[in-house]
Amino acid sequence: MATSNPLLRYAESRKNLAGCVGGLAGVGLALTGAAGGLWPLVIVGLYGAGALIAPPERPDTPDFPDAGEQLGALRADFTTLRAYLAEVELPEATRERLTALDTLVGALLEPGSVSDPEHLHVLARAVRQDIPEAVDTFVRTRWWSRFAPGTEPPETHLERQLAALHKEATAIATALWEAEAIRQEIITRYVEGRGDGGYAPAPGA
Repeated sequence: MATSNPLLRYAESRKNLAGCVGGLAGVGLALTGAAGGLWPLVIVGLYGAGALIAPPERPDTPDFPDAGEQLGALRADFTTLRAYLAEVELPEATRERLTALDTLVGALLEPGSVSDPEHLHVLARAVRQDIPEAVDTFVRTRWWSRFAPGTEPPETHLERQLAALHKEATAIATALWEAEAIRQEIITRYVEGRGDGGYAPAPGA
């Protein structure tokens, strides 16, 4: 972990380490007498030369969580979302749509199911933003709608939103199915080719 003290940062830097190596070489020359009476300048000069030729410092690369860590955190947030949704009062038809979406998202968040960053982004957006925002807006609109009789039922918009989110999640499920179907076909060709006595490279080779 990098220190915030500039003096300590320089003490740990490549330039200082390279300069120290050069300075030690100057000390060696001074001890042998090769530097003569100018040995202080020789030590300082070799230190400076070492510091100049040292490669520049590079900042540490960001340590981002991998797909498994992202999925684990998302699963925890999904559990929190489910607890919230269980307390919300919804019409039966709307609850059925929400349950269908909940079931699909839950399946996609099973360990080992999704690793594509774009798919994880879509699911994270749905869990952490789209679903709770849609439901919360419905709850607020339903409360005010009693003062405006004859207006469009607020569950109409919620059902449309849930349908759109279900479509997005279904697209991810379809992509996963297609990938597994291709993998299955490759394995089938490999096994059948091996049974014919011919050479067939192992899948992924």
